Amino acid sequence: MSPATVAAAYRTLRQRGLVKANGRRGTVVTNRPVLQSRPGRSLPPNTRDLARGNPDPALLPPLGPALRRLDTHHTLYGEPAKLERLVELARADFARDGVAGEIAIAGGALDGIERALQSRLRPGDRVVVEDPTWPRITDLVHAVALEPEPVPVDQAGLDPDALELALESGAAAVILTPRGQNPTGAALDTGRAEELRAVLSRHRDVLLIEDDYVAAVAGAPYVGLAGATEHWTTVRSVSKVLGPDLRIAPMAGDPLTIGRIEGRQLVGAGWVSHLLQQTAAELWEATGTKKLLARAERTYAERRSALVGALASHGIDARGGSGLGVWVPVAEEVPVVQHLLDRGWAVSAGERYRFRTPPGIRITTTTLVTGEADALATAIAESLQSATATYAG
Repeated sequence: MSPATVAAAYRTLRQRGLVKANGRRGTVVTNRPVLQSRPGRSLPPNTRDLARGNPDPALLPPLGPALRRLDTHHTLYGEPAKLERLVELARADFARDGVAGEIAIAGGALDGIERALQSRLRPGDRVVVEDPTWPRITDLVHAVALEPEPVPVDQAGLDPDALELALESGAAAVILTPRGQNPTGAALDTGRAEELRAVLSRHRDVLLIEDDYVAAVAGAPYVGLAGATEHWTTVRSVSKVLGPDLRIAPMAGDPLTIGRIEGRQLVGAGWVSHLLQQTAAELWEATGTKKLLARAERTYAERRSALVGALASHGIDARGGSGLGVWVPVAEEVPVVQHLLDRGWAVSAGERYRFRTPPGIRITTTTLVTGEADALATAIAESLQSATATYAG
């Protein structure tokens, strides 16, 4: 066969995500297993569930009053997809942080991220993801036939030098969390943001996606990178702020990216339910919501700090500067997770979060009430001692 024909065939297979180049080892068939649904595991009675990343229901705005104020007329085909009231609220929210762009309304953070990726990338393209990162980001990247390119994260965010290398090697998009990074609690500071902007300025064609999923309750200011590339979007889900069941995520971005996202939405779901959009707007504007969110942000920070401090008293270094949880480095995850479960604490093993990051456990601290931090820290210290003793024989 003609070499040109063979090269074209390989290129087509790579674009469809069926094969990938593997350096000097040649081209190999891509391992794309079916993504399986992972139902929530059942826990023993009286177990404190600190594994799921839920907000504290007591710190979410009440739904009842908002639902009673809804306009219940039927929204029909041909009507505007976006509720203008919600768009203006989102626009003002972004503007307060210096983010200016067109606005789209997606059905949750992952829906928005998926549509953004598909607006510019083709199967087989590589996407920079944080290491460690939220497992569903990795699952999503695989699901749309893209390749994750892990870049290390410290407490100030992505490593600039590692990001530069990833982009120089051809990564086409970057997904980053500006604050409340899951699972480490990292948050960009001004110095790191300037370094990352300098890197991105040399790769203007890269798609930049900011997942600002915890926004108003993050416990850290927004220091973002919106607009650092030609094509960008910042996604702010309301799930952790107003309630997970709303499935609403306003997005700001450049006109072309937002236009492609909305165009694809139009030939798919069409629009996010106006009942949900109305509910989000009602909750956002309700009397007392601003104070409640400030209280939630303060409470989440206190609960994170309480656990980090309690662990420090046992000589255990943990990370949790912002967001909804704490990351605790451990030598072995499974023995620690099982030891804690035996003592009534359910936490997450770090295996699904990380690529090359050393082992750790993730603990959701949103509902960790006063007094529990010391008890949990003691149990973690005991589990680490037990693991060391078992290894030593």
